[in-house]
Amino acid sequence: MALGWNEIKERAVKFSKEWEDTSNEEADAKPFLVEFFNVFGISSRKVATFEHKVKKLDEHDGYIDLLWKGTILIEMKSRGKNLDKAYQQAKDYTHGLKQFELPKYILISDFNRFRLYDLDESKEYEFELKDLVSNVHKFSFIAGYQKQVYKAEDPVNIEAAYLMGKLHDALKESGYTGHELEKYLVRLLFCLFAEDTTIFEQKAFQEYIENKTNEDGTDLGLHLAQIFQVLNTPYDKRQLTLDESLAVFPYVNGQLFSEQLSFASFNSKMRQTLLECCGLNWSKISPAIFGSMFQSVMDETERRNLGAHYTSEKNILKLIKPLFLDKLWQEYETVKTNPNKLKSFHRKVASLRFLDPACGCGNFLVITYRELRLLELEILKTLQGSQRVTDIANLMLCDVDRFYGIEYEEFPAQIAQVALWLIDHQMNMLVSQEFGEYFVRLPLRKSAKIIHGNALRTNWDSIIESLPWDSKREKEMFDYILGNPPFIGKTWQNDSQRSDLKTVFNDLNSTGDLDYVTAWYKVACDYLNSNPSTKVAFVSTNSISQGEQVLVLWEYLYRKYEIEICFAHRTFKWNNEAKGNANVHVVIIGFGKPDGQVKYLYDYDSPNSDPHIIECKYINSYLLPNTNLIIKKQQKPICNVPEMRCGNKPSDGGHLILNKNEVATFFSNDISSKEFIRKYVGSDEYLNNKERWCIWLKGVEPSKYRGINSIMDRINKVRDFRIASTAEPTKKAAEYPSLFFYISQPIKDYIVIPEVSSERRKYIPLSILKSEIISSNKIFLIDSSELFYLGVLSSIMHMSWVRIVAGRMKSDYSYSGSIVYNTFPWPENPTEKQKKSIEKAAQKVLDTRLLFPESSLADLYDPLTMPPSLFKAHQELDKAVDLAYRPQPFINETKRIEFLFELYDKYTAGLFAKEKKSRKN
Repeated sequence: MALGWNEIKERAVKFSKEWEDTSNEEADAKPFLVEFFNVFGISSRKVATFEHKVKKLDEHDGYIDLLWKGTILIEMKSRGKNLDKAYQQAKDYTHGLKQFELPKYILISDFNRFRLYDLDESKEYEFELKDLVSNVHKFSFIAGYQKQVYKAEDPVNIEAAYLMGKLHDALKESGYTGHELEKYLVRLLFCLFAEDTTIFEQKAFQEYIENKTNEDGTDLGLHLAQIFQVLNTPYDKRQLTLDESLAVFPYVNGQLFSEQLSFASFNSKMRQTLLECCGLNWSKISPAIFGSMFQSVMDETERRNLGAHYTSEKNILKLIKPLFLDKLWQEYETVKTNPNKLKSFHRKVASLRFLDPACGCGNFLVITYRELRLLELEILKTLQGSQRVTDIANLMLCDVDRFYGIEYEEFPAQIAQVALWLIDHQMNMLVSQEFGEYFVRLPLRKSAKIIHGNALRTNWDSIIESLPWDSKREKEMFDYILGNPPFIGKTWQNDSQRSDLKTVFNDLNSTGDLDYVTAWYKVACDYLNSNPSTKVAFVSTNSISQGEQVLVLWEYLYRKYEIEICFAHRTFKWNNEAKGNANVHVVIIGFGKPDGQVKYLYDYDSPNSDPHIIECKYINSYLLPNTNLIIKKQQKPICNVPEMRCGNKPSDGGHLILNKNEVATFFSNDISSKEFIRKYVGSDEYLNNKERWCIWLKGVEPSKYRGINSIMDRINKVRDFRIASTAEPTKKAAEYPSLFFYISQPIKDYIVIPEVSSERRKYIPLSILKSEIISSNKIFLIDSSELFYLGVLSSIMHMSWVRIVAGRMKSDYSYSGSIVYNTFPWPENPTEKQKKSIEKAAQKVLDTRLLFPESSLADLYDPLTMPPSLFKAHQELDKAVDLAYRPQPFINETKRIEFLFELYDKYTAGLFAKEKKSRKN
């Protein structure tokens, strides 16, 4: 058991006095170091070796004064000797050490001066013997108190995950698989953390493997089984003859080691890998970080992107701070000067219950628990003041049994439970350091409740009802539900996930457009109906606050559950500090039953920027500071503008469509067919300058093509394709196989907009096409060539509307006539001068494009390659369009959207009133 810091300091003072006159390296080095380790309550005999023989670079033997494998190398010199030279000598010794033996610290001393090198952090400290008492914390790693500085990109996290992955693969290849393998690895994970964080005696696990098992690894599985059994055996139940090296392991409990597992077989390579794992400094690995990495490393395809799935602490805090943490700290500031109120507040904090219904490896729960413990530590410091604490256990009220999770996969569920134990222990060490008294919760008597199951098919109420009721609360419930459920757009959902959505939204006619994450919102709302004081916050893809999903999801939730959004982060990039990090645009939405409180909207100037906070009375479904206005599909434009329609749909089995080579063949066989071949443009062809053609026979007399075999063959194939169709409209279209299934081609030049466009583009490229160019059903068209319409639709005002109301195809904009164009609020009564200004600016955009004849629209509108002249032309167009809306400039996109929503509300007020009246009649 580690000593408290108060006792360590007392021992340090005594040590400094006793050894102040010592100077001889050969005579005094060993007893000096023995007593030095005793300052920290550590027996040097158990953890280290004196005069450790090692081969130097020059192939001569050297002798290290003291080596604690994997931790510290100490080199002593007589008083007054050169410490720089001694450090170089120590560095030379490290070349003869095995990987797992390499130290993390080097200490050089001449009995009076101490120079400590932290090799991981590349830091150096120097002080004299008389100042040891004020520098003992620099040796916290000896006492077992480790500083926790976690970095997702820290190589130690990735190295640890890779080594565990190697061990996983080797055991799996040997036939040790499934549940037993996963359980086995979780136990090893606990042991590796435990021996570097004072749960075990320092390096007890590593040294047992080194000293008690064969180098060929053949008996390692048997010995590990013995360790696991000891860890699950109370002290009073252990045999008196138990080997001392096993007896040092504590009784852990917590069900972690209770299940009987089959023996695992090891070889020498696997044993070496495990020893390499032992050699890492596990105290520097965060349970929140490593859990996700560990899960990823189990899958060889995921392993290539190791670290990409780690959720950064910064992003987790974006959710938990506005959900509850900021309010708790504000309350602490209010009550901290009143001891009775502060004690009551302490009890409140400790009573809070949290559920993550998609907890994975427990990242959100771990960070939440850590933040609560940090708040509790501040409370205890305030309550105790300068008093010396003698019984920490009775002061700490927060524990992991208030934390719950549901996880679909068994392995991450096990990691989540262990991760919470580990973060609890690390926080106990922090409290111990603060108050100078060592405290550890062993055996484990409480644990987080992590359910292995499908959260969408689980009654969330039943999880908490199975525990003893707290009489101080009116009802047992979760105070906060939080997490990062799987996003999964409709394109990527499997049959099981689609079934989940249908089951959860059993009273909706269709869930086809909904992301999988929306099911968690529905189940959470069900929970809120019986637990109205609970607050919920989820990370989600930004698509659930855009386009048709708003109409399907939020109108349903508002109508059925009468919830409100309490806070929200608008779209930002969900990234992490790891290399190759995941690049997903997300929102965070906090919601609950109406409470009359101020709402907080976190807005971003760009997805990569830091947010600024907007206080508001309401936050709507589009995450804007407005009342809850939902943009509904319209069959016709709400303004007096030309109608938009879909391009021409062939439904032909591909037989009316020709590529470049097929066109050439047509012409070579019969040049007379040329008049029936038209250029054919869909989104891909339009944006990327690709060539496709079609057979276009609308309005053509049959006598002109009936004799052209190549055309007639294709018409026959179209008829056969349509006859074979199961769709009645397509089958009926077999009656006219020479024509497209749906024809919308204008007779004059027309404006086109691609159905799908990259979300990376600042502007969707619009153009005016000649009437002889046939647009496909992947293009929307407007039967007009007026530059005013082209200009407004090419502007940032229209793009702001697109970004908020358009649907998504993967992450790209999916344009729609009914939900985007028909609902768009055009400028109200623009003057002729304003129209002319827009037309002139729109023409400038078109003219500027012509300066780059070899570049496609995709080239020109890629944000990395967009020519400055084109960007400037668009900015001039933006300014002209803005002035048609109002004379005051818009300071950001949120202000544009707010203005457009107000305009939409104004334009549609009468329209919706007429609709309601019509329905009544």
